[in-house]
Amino acid sequence: MFERVLIANRGEIACRILQACRELKIKTVAIYSEADANSLHVQIADQAVCIGPPPNADSYLNSANIISAAVITGADAIHPGYGNLSEDPNFAEACEACGIVFIGPGAEVIASMGDKAQARRTMRDAGVPVVPGSADGVRDLGEAREIAEDLGYPVMIKAARGGGGRGLRVIHNPEQLGAALDQASSEARNAFGNGEMYIERYLENARHVEVQVLADRDGSVVHLGERDCSIQYRHQKLLEESPSPGVSRSLRRKLGEAAIRAAETVDYCNAGTVEFLLDGKGRFYFIEMNTRIQVEHPVTEMLTGVDIVGEQIRVAAGEKLICEQGQIWFNGHAIECRILAADGDRDFAPSPGCIEEWEVPSGPGVRVDTGVTSGSEVSSYYDPMIAKVICWGQDRPAAIARMEATLQSAKTAGIRTTIPYHLRILGNAYFRRGEVDIHFIERRMGLDEGG
Repeated sequence: MFERVLIANRGEIACRILQACRELKIKTVAIYSEADANSLHVQIADQAVCIGPPPNADSYLNSANIISAAVITGADAIHPGYGNLSEDPNFAEACEACGIVFIGPGAEVIASMGDKAQARRTMRDAGVPVVPGSADGVRDLGEAREIAEDLGYPVMIKAARGGGGRGLRVIHNPEQLGAALDQASSEARNAFGNGEMYIERYLENARHVEVQVLADRDGSVVHLGERDCSIQYRHQKLLEESPSPGVSRSLRRKLGEAAIRAAETVDYCNAGTVEFLLDGKGRFYFIEMNTRIQVEHPVTEMLTGVDIVGEQIRVAAGEKLICEQGQIWFNGHAIECRILAADGDRDFAPSPGCIEEWEVPSGPGVRVDTGVTSGSEVSSYYDPMIAKVICWGQDRPAAIARMEATLQSAKTAGIRTTIPYHLRILGNAYFRRGEVDIHFIERRMGLDEGG
């Protein structure tokens, strides 16, 4: 097992990894920007190293400074968390070149799955259903028009090397295509350094369902069930739950088999997530594979009892998976609400500033993953997510009731949060009936709560 791990991230995910390391008796190194000098993850780590000024490019994306911090502190592994450098194959390669273990899959797998067009081809060849679309990235507007006409509008253009909703546009008619293609390509180039785009048929009324997988170096692969991530605002997830209300037991088996096939096809090792769109007829289509820990991993941990972050570290150290597929049980129902420092009633405008009060009650079936405390400063430089509240119940109504009670008892001051907005979602009649899809926010949240 590793002696010392550097966590190349910040906020709640850094604190979560620190906890996993502590349980495994591993010393920890936190990194921080000048803006995060007093952050919670810095306070609870065994060591902390400042790696640059506040802008992400100068700190949490500065791979040279991060690897230097690992070398000078004697860290033998780096956990990247999610976002930032977690899906950068160059960073994974640089770690290996310096004799530092990258806690994640190999650089080659990160690169192949990071290229969304290549990932589609790989999955199609492996027999995993994919959304109908372009075989490769589109070269120009003329080719894009031909593909869109063949698929039939509406279509979706997506960044070949992107994610998180950036470089993504839905096109409803030919007149929109040219400008949208230019805008999306420019956005992708700025965000990911690559403006290549591909085109898919746009599936109406689809659910966004993803399957968590774990794999070790011996080739063992298991799935931990599916999460429903359909509650999104501008392609950014707000609430996730497991199991999905739209997935039957037989469909869960098929999704799990497809996810395992996807992982085995690319010789995957470590934790990953295979994402699908699910239509109203129970047909599912691969859209991408995330080669890192997901924000919403606690939902699955609450449901199965498997410590996914702990397994990431153990597998990276060369150990075998702690469980086999037949030993994994899916118990009850779990829901996660991402708490943002933002105003849900004002287009989710960020609300930076000092958190004067922060208290979310705990109790049976309640977990709070956070990177802040009372007195913490929410910086405008970074993502506004400050916490995740995860609640478990024997069934979906019980999990909803527990989440409502927990959020209603939360106390916050100094900043605005999305807690009131999440309570509206939880109280929405469509949500309570499990009638959700990727358009839930725009179609249902503006309606009367009676549905």
